[in-house]
Amino acid sequence: MSRGESPLLMREVLEAMILAHEIQGVIALENSFNRVGLCQVLLVRVASVAVVTKMYGADHEQIMAGISQAWVDGSALRTYRHAPNAGSRESWAAGDATSRAVRLADISMRGEMGIPGVLSAVQWGFYDVCFNKTVADQQFKPQQKRVFSFPQKYGTCVMENVLFKISFPAEFHAQTACEAAVKLHPLVVDRLSEIDKIVIRTHDSAVRIICKQGPLANPADRDHCLQYMTAVALIFGDLIAEHYEDDFHRANPLIDQLREKTQIEEVPQYCDDYYDANKRSIANAIQIYFTDGTVTEEVAVEYPLGHRRRRAQGIPLLEKKFQRNLATRFASGRSQTIYQLCIDQARLEQTAVDEFMDLFVI
Repeated sequence: MSRGESPLLMREVLEAMILAHEIQGVIALENSFNRVGLCQVLLVRVASVAVVTKMYGADHEQIMAGISQAWVDGSALRTYRHAPNAGSRESWAAGDATSRAVRLADISMRGEMGIPGVLSAVQWGFYDVCFNKTVADQQFKPQQKRVFSFPQKYGTCVMENVLFKISFPAEFHAQTACEAAVKLHPLVVDRLSEIDKIVIRTHDSAVRIICKQGPLANPADRDHCLQYMTAVALIFGDLIAEHYEDDFHRANPLIDQLREKTQIEEVPQYCDDYYDANKRSIANAIQIYFTDGTVTEEVAVEYPLGHRRRRAQGIPLLEKKFQRNLATRFASGRSQTIYQLCIDQARLEQTAVDEFMDLFVI
């Protein structure tokens, strides 16, 4: 704009969002980074540098140079996402990855050379250094699994299937468990002291990522603990951000008592449906057993409220959540202006980015 050029429009930003989501999402479909001990924010950096260089007007060589720089940076470890080291880095890791992506895009536009063998170079490439062994047992993967595979071409699939976090401030593999626990709450709230065991039937990603035993160090540790989130929802009939705080945890020892009584079972069908491209379920089922031998029904929820299969139910609640959060920062008039713009797709797409951002200045 300072050079007299047309401003960037929100349509271009929305298109960039679709591209970035698609790149990282399609790469992740068949290529598990957490199984090799790496943090998935690596894909945020890779996708972001590709999109930012494109927005800068890069040619093919410059885009490829930027992407290669993103891969050669390697990956953050997943240490900060798992007990006993889970912490607040979870909240800023993706932002850090995008800021690095902008830097790499900038130097690529200025002529920094690319690294053609960044993935495949023998001994020194990403595949050999970072992707050929599973971290749990340090065993080499089958040869064909040591390189990336892609089950589909890039399109708009990821954004069309995006998961909105509507019901609970919880890690997504636990969303359906929390919903099931809330449904069970009226049946157990007066019998919490009589609970003998809680059985959660789930899928392999939940087992690998959010099943935790022992002490939980901080809010970031708790919001990635399936047993903790389920216990809170069973006891209180809800799960909100304040339920992760240290004081709340200390004041409610019953949470840990229920965690100790929780058994996790991996269900092959849930695993299959989780990876099925036509389903992408994130299923959990909960059943409560009491000391007198009675049991509740098993409550199973296959798809969280933010899933594509529940759009008709979820979108109205998502809009209300947006309005509610706007109201925490802006006067009613400003909140309504922002909301009305965002639900008018045609007008939003033609809005200049600087004008859109001005609406959020307090």
